[in-house]
Amino acid sequence: MQKDKRIYWIITVIAMALIVLPSYFAPREYLIESIHRLSFPAYFNIELDILKIVGAILILIPIIPTMFKEWAYVGFGILLLSASLAHWLVDGTAKGIAPLVPFAILCVSYYYFRKLNYTK
Repeated sequence: MQKDKRIYWIITVIAMALIVLPSYFAPREYLIESIHRLSFPAYFNIELDILKIVGAILILIPIIPTMFKEWAYVGFGILLLSASLAHWLVDGTAKGIAPLVPFAILCVSYYYFRKLNYTK
């Protein structure tokens, strides 16, 4: 159980870092240009930034109820799969694969989340 808990936290922190941090460390002009190229409205970038922070807080703070964590995982899953589809349709296969890497890590995090919270 202790090993699973350690794996869960390491994988979860990595997943949250891969999802949230690029919004703050990538050049802002590149992010704005990408949003424009994908034909999303300009304010969409701000919405994504806010919701990524909220989702990361919900997942990373242990006292948050499990139901909210489940919905945060769903939200991140939809975000990453939608990003993959949008980039694949507009930019081609290579950029469409990039969001699937954090999605795979998020799936491992969710597996251990379920294992720790629903297996007794």
